Amino acid sequence: MSRPRRIVLAPDSFKGTITAADAASALAAGWGEGAQFVMRPMADGGEGTIAAFAAAVPDATRMPVTVEGPAGRPVETAWLLLPPTDDAPRGSAVVDLASTSGIELLDRLRPFDADTTGFGQAIAAALDHGVSRLVLGIGSSASTDGGTGMLRALGARFSDAAGAAVAAGARGLPLIARADLSDLRPAPETRVLTDVTNPLTGPRGAAEVFGPQKGLTDAADRGRVDAALSALADLLGLDPSTPGAGAAGGVGGALVAWGAQLLPGAREVARLVGLADAIAGADLVITGEGSYDGQSGDGKVPSFVAGLAADAGVPAAVVAGRITADADTSLFAAHVSLTELAGSSAAALADPARWLRVAADELSRTL
Repeated sequence: MSRPRRIVLAPDSFKGTITAADAASALAAGWGEGAQFVMRPMADGGEGTIAAFAAAVPDATRMPVTVEGPAGRPVETAWLLLPPTDDAPRGSAVVDLASTSGIELLDRLRPFDADTTGFGQAIAAALDHGVSRLVLGIGSSASTDGGTGMLRALGARFSDAAGAAVAAGARGLPLIARADLSDLRPAPETRVLTDVTNPLTGPRGAAEVFGPQKGLTDAADRGRVDAALSALADLLGLDPSTPGAGAAGGVGGALVAWGAQLLPGAREVARLVGLADAIAGADLVITGEGSYDGQSGDGKVPSFVAGLAADAGVPAAVVAGRITADADTSLFAAHVSLTELAGSSAAALADPARWLRVAADELSRTL
């Protein structure tokens, strides 16, 4: 009797509909018998980063915390404590912006008032616990505050020319004349996971590229915020052209100024969960995300996973909520769109777990 196929399941979350861990479970359930599954749910620093680590790292512990969300209301969330290792003897903390200051936490866009205070509060809670290392995912930001909310929660103070504290969010950014970092908590070893390489300012910067997604639709407003981010960079001693400084509305730059290292999110998550080793002994890898499109080839989870599989000589398949015409499907031995299976995007979005099971069944019969 031939041995069961060994299949690595390494999807990203399907944004806003199903977590990476639940997507992997649905794929396993749909495949049926005759396979051994290795679960490696993935993330690139955005939504689902904590869930990916929780599913892949034995003895990881969720640490509940209440923070001030991007709309100023309390948010019940958690950071993740990873067990001690030789290079992190007091453990590591995984904190993600999506679950503390993310755009999914808003009932409506707040382009001037949303900020990153909650993200900083969760980081502070991890520091209070005494961890040796921080792993920070900064995708899915709700604001363009230059990371000032986060830095305030860590001890920084921002004031106007008269010495008064400025308003939170992008509303207060243009008024900042002084940044007092004397009480800013020192950073431990800090790895920042992002799939964004944009600089802080300019035509590819945080305000111009990502601001419209957060409600900064007026060009004049974006120009004022961009100028304010440039002035903030001077106050923080940050080179605004630093790749990734524009991530999460400038949080990437603020973290660099704090002493953190920006890293490609999918690559770092894969390293920390041992994805390459899992793939090396596999017969097939299945990955996926909500929308596999023309931008998915630039450091996103499916293309990164496909590259690891190709290096190991293992075929890969992708399952996505939708697969657009400009997506590069040549990376994969097979590809399945949930929208096509369900007949419409609305049907696929309504029950992604069901259609992931159907997709896995289809792959089991065709591969």
